[in-house]
Amino acid sequence: MLSRHDFGKKFKWGVTISAFQNEGAANRDGKSTSIWDTFTEKGLNVKNNDIPGETSAFYDKYEDDIQKTAFLGFKQFRFSIAWTRVIPDGIGTVNPKGIEFYNKVIDKCIENNLEPWITIYHWDLPQILEDKGGWTNRDILDWFGNLVHVCVQYFGDRVKHWIVMNEPMSFTGLGYFWGYHAPGRRGMNTFLRAAHHVTLCMALGGRIIRQMQPNSKIGVALSCSYVKPSNHFFFNKGAARRVEGLLNRFFLEPLLGMGYPTKLLPGLGLIKKHFEAGDEQRLAFDFDFIGLQYYFRVVARFSLFPPLLFAREVPPAQRKSELNEMGLDVYTGGMYKLLKFYSSYPQINSIIITESGVCYTDFLRGKKVHDASRRRYHQKMLKQVKKARKEGVPVDGYFVWTLVDNFEWVEGYSPRFGLIYNDFKNQRRVIKSSGHWFRKFLKGDERDS
Repeated sequence: MLSRHDFGKKFKWGVTISAFQNEGAANRDGKSTSIWDTFTEKGLNVKNNDIPGETSAFYDKYEDDIQKTAFLGFKQFRFSIAWTRVIPDGIGTVNPKGIEFYNKVIDKCIENNLEPWITIYHWDLPQILEDKGGWTNRDILDWFGNLVHVCVQYFGDRVKHWIVMNEPMSFTGLGYFWGYHAPGRRGMNTFLRAAHHVTLCMALGGRIIRQMQPNSKIGVALSCSYVKPSNHFFFNKGAARRVEGLLNRFFLEPLLGMGYPTKLLPGLGLIKKHFEAGDEQRLAFDFDFIGLQYYFRVVARFSLFPPLLFAREVPPAQRKSELNEMGLDVYTGGMYKLLKFYSSYPQINSIIITESGVCYTDFLRGKKVHDASRRRYHQKMLKQVKKARKEGVPVDGYFVWTLVDNFEWVEGYSPRFGLIYNDFKNQRRVIKSSGHWFRKFLKGDERDS
């Protein structure tokens, strides 16, 4: 049986959105251009030639969305700050209209008995900073440090939970190695330089928040995947260990004071050429929690390409796996395995599942959206969390990705993750059956066998 009461009174139940994917209003009230504005305007890699437009119009509909979050029974509301909205020049000049907007969001959360959780960086770097090198320019430590300072200065009187960054592996790997995401740059050296600066900035952001607001709770949100070898041959097992090292350990271990996992991935030793004196110590910070974000399993096999990693994924379709709308492997059992993996680090005292969600094809029929597959997905995930908690894993929260269907980066508008259906033509919201299930579950009225 699965019940809300299985998780205890202090367990955090929340939803997550992001600025670029939800706000819209890209050219209003002083906001400047982000790398994702530029990337999507050029039509680079975005499916169906979709353009963000107003996305889900959170900038105008924030009151309604926050009220719906409270109606569904959640108690935490996680959103991100658009760097381009609060500091349009990227470096120093604060935009009063941007500050005003986020103050209104925070106040509306509190008015609806929702605890605001702020993500300081969720991928939307100001284009003006990318023109100066972006994450490959070490000056970004100063730029990012200023952003953190501004956020705590203006919002810290009411916000006590901070996530410094969202999914560093995703935005550095896809944006600075493969060129598949904004800003569309490629190459191992570009990736390693950007990744090192990102790691330094995560720890730096934590130290700034701790200094300015000692009683706050500070974390990072890391993407991770359950990785297994394609078979039991030793070279495929080695490939799986290397993939796991890259996806699950590359950013985590330096933050925990262990350094980059270069013994497992010797090629990553090249990152040392981007070090300056004292960086080894600057990489680490004692975070209050680590955010876990799990969406898909990876089955790995040995391959001569790419070099340094010497591994490739066996495509999910080839394995006849259950797939989501994006063609990714749906495997809820990976949640338990990853929670056990994270809890093996003695430095981690609290784990928050800062995103969990799935995209399936949704249909609006009249005034209803019946998404039983999404409901079952969350039920299965929560059973994995319950199992881990029973075994002593310190997992303390579950945040759904996402509240409202939005713009899913290069996948455009096709993948729908929301508990609330959005008609992008008129921004009309309809709570899906999965959302109604969460309302009953969080009220304690719903049990699942």
